[in-house]
Amino acid sequence: MTTTASTAGSPFEYAPAPESRAVVDIASSYGLFIDGEFTPASDSGSFKTVNPATEEVLAEVAEATEEDVDRAVRAARRAQEKVWGPMPGRERAKYLFRIARLLAERSREFAVLETLDNGKPIRESRDVDVPTAAAHFFYYAGWADKLEHAGYGPDPRPHGVAAQVIPWNFPLLMLAWKIAPALATGNTVVLKPAETTPLTALLFADLLRQAELPPGVVNIVTGARATGSALVNHPDVDKIAFTGSTPVGKRIAQEIAGTRKHATLELGGKAANIVFDDAPIDQAIEGIVNGIFFNQGQVCCAGSRLLVQESIAEELVDRLKSRLGTLRVGDPMDKNTDVGAINSPQQLARITELTDAGTAEGATRWSPDCELPSSGYWFAPTLFTGVSAAHRIAREEIFGPVLSVLTFRTPAEAVAKANNTPYGLSAGIWTEKGSRILWMADQLRAGVVWSNTFNRFDPASPFGGYKESGYGREGGRHGLAPYLIEGSTY
Repeated sequence: MTTTASTAGSPFEYAPAPESRAVVDIASSYGLFIDGEFTPASDSGSFKTVNPATEEVLAEVAEATEEDVDRAVRAARRAQEKVWGPMPGRERAKYLFRIARLLAERSREFAVLETLDNGKPIRESRDVDVPTAAAHFFYYAGWADKLEHAGYGPDPRPHGVAAQVIPWNFPLLMLAWKIAPALATGNTVVLKPAETTPLTALLFADLLRQAELPPGVVNIVTGARATGSALVNHPDVDKIAFTGSTPVGKRIAQEIAGTRKHATLELGGKAANIVFDDAPIDQAIEGIVNGIFFNQGQVCCAGSRLLVQESIAEELVDRLKSRLGTLRVGDPMDKNTDVGAINSPQQLARITELTDAGTAEGATRWSPDCELPSSGYWFAPTLFTGVSAAHRIAREEIFGPVLSVLTFRTPAEAVAKANNTPYGLSAGIWTEKGSRILWMADQLRAGVVWSNTFNRFDPASPFGGYKESGYGREGGRHGLAPYLIEGSTY
């Protein structure tokens, strides 16, 4: 498969610059990682994981049953009570530092595998996902021996066994967001990765053995909805951390209501990227492209709603179209690729359904001339203008490279339109006025507000949302609270 330029009028062509697949060894089959060992599923069940850019089967992966989940939870309980919980924080920190260093040392291997299994461009895996994952382990290693000074009581204690369910959009990074604070606070983990992107979690299991982490401290069970349900509903799980869709998050909240289980839920989003007439336009356009197109829009905090002040809307849209025309869509393993593959045929069908609805409801659709590869799951960068708040593309989470443009006249109108959503995960503000940024940030009902940038993450900064975007925070000092009993409000 070749990477193609989005516009035929480009003054030059990049030569292909493919990353080598040889840096990672993909096994033909993978078992479950329970109590420090890889083991087959109890019923020998398995499923295939596929490269979304080529539809090539990468590996057969064991599908955990309820019995397997029970084995994993029991292993985590033994490890928590006998080894990890009683271990001094300074000793836990050594393991976390070791994991962080190994992630950094094996970063190229993880980046290649992430791109093969997820479909995102190798540049994003290499430059964002893997380094940020390692940074989270470095950061929380620093907290492991300082928990009594974190503001959560003089003697904060771990919950015990944490069940963690992560999505397909940032498989390794979501794993780090979940596992690092859990281990730093003395909890043990049973993690279920998404069924379409399990491979970096299984490679991480190999890294844990290399780090000589005690058996049972981290267990990884692969599978689909039934596996996740068995894990969430297991009676010996103390804490649940879930990142995924709002409907599933609501179901989890209902299922654990009335139990002793604590939960953090990081759910959907419909972020507004707000551009004022005094904004640095070129910088704003790059932030818009970074927020929705470089990641194929496959991120819950993607800026899928662009709110532009009316006086500059026409100019900004014209310049944005020109920029989209330079994006390269194609082979995610090519270092020149900007927009990779959609993760699964189910997700591609969802994107297609919502964009067709946008056209049917009267919005104006535009995409650059773009030759898509003949195999795999692909969607061209798409821009909608003439969008109102009533359109489905302005209300529903798309999780694709699709941007809806709305206009506003005053800051108050921008706030009203940005908050006109059931979600409240993130937002962006583009203006040269610091006072306006502070006022807007105070008015926006979003857990994360970026100013003159978008989609920037730091392990020291908390992340989370309001309303149907869930509750609880991950990252920063705040990310310790959900894994501690004393001082935790979750």
